[in-house]
Amino acid sequence: MEQSNQKPGKTSRRGFLGQAFTAAGAAITVPALLTQESAAKETTLGGNGEMNITLNVNGEQRPLSIEPRVTLLDALRERLGLVGSKKGCDHGQCGACTVLIDGERVYSCLSLAVMQEGKKIVTIEGLASGDSLHPMQIAFIDNDGFQCGYCTPGQICASVALLEEVKRGCASVVTSDLQAPPQLAQLSTAEIKERLSGNLCRCSAYNGIVAAVQQAIGQKPPSPMANIITSESQGVSV
Repeated sequence: MEQSNQKPGKTSRRGFLGQAFTAAGAAITVPALLTQESAAKETTLGGNGEMNITLNVNGEQRPLSIEPRVTLLDALRERLGLVGSKKGCDHGQCGACTVLIDGERVYSCLSLAVMQEGKKIVTIEGLASGDSLHPMQIAFIDNDGFQCGYCTPGQICASVALLEEVKRGCASVVTSDLQAPPQLAQLSTAEIKERLSGNLCRCSAYNGIVAAVQQAIGQKPPSPMANIITSESQGVSV
């Protein structure tokens, strides 16, 4: 049986040449890759670390140069002047900053603006069609679904998304039959409250908000007038 004459710890001529060619290839390839990476960064990053992006907001293409860490909420308010979306908690807990992205409700304070390229963003300013308000906006006015109004833009955007979610057959925590999710015409008060539980109203205009959603889906909301039941005193003996 033929045995190798190569001593332990020694490198053969063939192995040495292989290592040399591998090292040479790496020396050529690595700088080329680094050059390509640097070129890619130069096309997206400015001299101050900002990225050049274009956002589709309310049907318009809006170019921006922003840092990668800027939230969508700050981009909308501070860069594009769309101040309808409110900054409340800035932690994704109150829902005042809710906007629609590709038809789904999103907390814009928790979303990076640079991640929204190629998506359709709709804010409260984009719901109306010219001078014609969105049906949900009209319903909020008709049913007094707000008091101070600070949370109202987020509430309305969330309510618009709620309608679309029900149409798609999305269930909620309180949906009793997951195989037969509720339709808009049969949407209960409990369903509406649960589906809007991510939006807080510190004025506590919740009854008006629920009534607004009911009107928008074609249900008859309860009367905003309170029913006061009084009775005459029958007399008290002392």
